[in-house]
Amino acid sequence: MRPAEVRRPAAPVSSRQAARQVRILRAASDLGAREGLARVQMQDVAREAGVAIATLYRYFPSKPCLFLSVLEWHIEEFLGGRDAGSPAADANDPATEVARTLVALSGKLLASPLLASAVALSSFTEYASVVPTRFDIVERALGQRLLHLLGCRADAETTRSRVRLLVYSWWGLFVAMLTEEITTEQAEADLHLAARLIATP
Repeated sequence: MRPAEVRRPAAPVSSRQAARQVRILRAASDLGAREGLARVQMQDVAREAGVAIATLYRYFPSKPCLFLSVLEWHIEEFLGGRDAGSPAADANDPATEVARTLVALSGKLLASPLLASAVALSSFTEYASVVPTRFDIVERALGQRLLHLLGCRADAETTRSRVRLLVYSWWGLFVAMLTEEITTEQAEADLHLAARLIATP
């Protein structure tokens, strides 16, 4: 039997649709934090968000797609709050600012272990031809902040490579912390080292 084809997710085109999408993301986030990925059903997400199941599948064709979008949403929410409440980045030490941002993001996500596990597990079930991959999603949410901290031009090929290396370094250490392969202290030290090696011209 052929696996079901995964549809391309729809994008909201009005403020009302955008608000509905956020309700879905918030409901999935709450359910994932309480129950973990395996026990969350799409019907439960639709019910908690107050939308029809067809609406949920229109925006998020699969559960992995939904929880990868939850990851992106949490990163964007984190960066938005950091913009509002943090002092300006130190232009003289971009590597430290990059490391601090990535360490703080890890702490924010790991504060809900079941949800962190849900987004990590979803990242291994990707439909790359239809749904953006883990790297695409994290880079889209985090890439502009890293570019700003690095003081780099977005159109330079070396910049793309540096951002990619930073994203993969962070993601690998995030998963290692989640699975308790390394301690938080070790991961933070490694993030500072990775940022220093990658971000320093």
